[in-house]
Amino acid sequence: MFSSKKTLLAILLTLCVGELAAQATVTGQGVNRRAISTAVPFLAISPDARSAGMGDVGVATSVDANAAHWNPAKLAFVETKMSVALSFSPWLKNLVPDMSLSYLSGFKRINKRGVVGASLRYFDLGNLQLTNQQGQSMGDYNPREFALDLSYAMQLSKSFSMAITGRFAHSNLVGNVTNSQVNINGSPGTTLAADISAFYKKEIVFSALKTQLALGANISNIGQKITYNSVSDADFIPTNMRLGAAYSIELDDFNKVTFAVDVNKLLVPTPPIRDPQTNQIISGQNPNRSLLSGIFGSFADAPNGLSEEIQEIAYASGVEYWYNNLFALRGGYFHESFDKGNRKYFTAGLGLRYSAFGIDFAYMVPQEQNHPLSDTMRFTLLFDFDKKKAKDEKVTE
Repeated sequence: MFSSKKTLLAILLTLCVGELAAQATVTGQGVNRRAISTAVPFLAISPDARSAGMGDVGVATSVDANAAHWNPAKLAFVETKMSVALSFSPWLKNLVPDMSLSYLSGFKRINKRGVVGASLRYFDLGNLQLTNQQGQSMGDYNPREFALDLSYAMQLSKSFSMAITGRFAHSNLVGNVTNSQVNINGSPGTTLAADISAFYKKEIVFSALKTQLALGANISNIGQKITYNSVSDADFIPTNMRLGAAYSIELDDFNKVTFAVDVNKLLVPTPPIRDPQTNQIISGQNPNRSLLSGIFGSFADAPNGLSEEIQEIAYASGVEYWYNNLFALRGGYFHESFDKGNRKYFTAGLGLRYSAFGIDFAYMVPQEQNHPLSDTMRFTLLFDFDKKKAKDEKVTE
């Protein structure tokens, strides 16, 4: 299904004329199924090793420097004055050996209630030889994409916070390519987007057992469409709603375990069913809609009704065990419907912390053999600063 670079090359060229099969390849979804496709799918890839080791959960887990991706509202509860994290993942290495995703993120507390966060995501699709539909060479090229985020999180009470994020994304898939034989006039695409997020946590004590319930929500990539050709060929970016919960139990002074679950739904139009001869829509709705119409209509536009809408929800679950806040073991599972991409995989991870330094590692094991996501690994380095001082600045009312 994903046997060589030629698959990706064809997709990149197809992308330039406005038909988006790219998400199916870049995110590891099955191209022969009715997965919802968007532009710049790299924005939806989990960037850090901790959450990746827990099955790609993160909207309600404890806060760290990578919260900018999962739920920026968590940043308001940081116990560190400042932190920086650097993550790297060789991506789809069974398909393109030199493809990779890099992620630099961090935050700084600016007052008792407010925290500013920032991140830079860089997606390198590797060195590729572009060809047209007749197999003729169009030269070598290194497609690249990046996104720059800036977040502000505010703690509104002892238990609740909210955040807003602004994002600039740039996608340069084929440079300024022009080829009249296949009607291509490609150029880099850019877009602006925003995230709105919320976080709630509550400590619960059962006898001598200390526990914590956390709830999180993040609507991400709310932004204008992006185009690589003309305004009429603009496509949705991956606007996504993520909801989740995490429950942590401190077994004693040295042992802590957290169980977490996330649910995700893309807030973009579902592809309609078309007549193969005339390309006319025979079931579903026209996907050529405005941003707000696409978001609100995404809850009721599936051609097969409620059953298909439910299929569009992806589930992630994970567990994390910490010993003395020094060593962590992680595991998780991600599930996506067969008809909506069929990504199903187990994950495992490790974490180490010492003083202001930390390192995380994650490994993915898809259920399907020879899957493009097989043997995917992620690595993260973290650096924390002034932890004791930040604890003294917590909101207590």
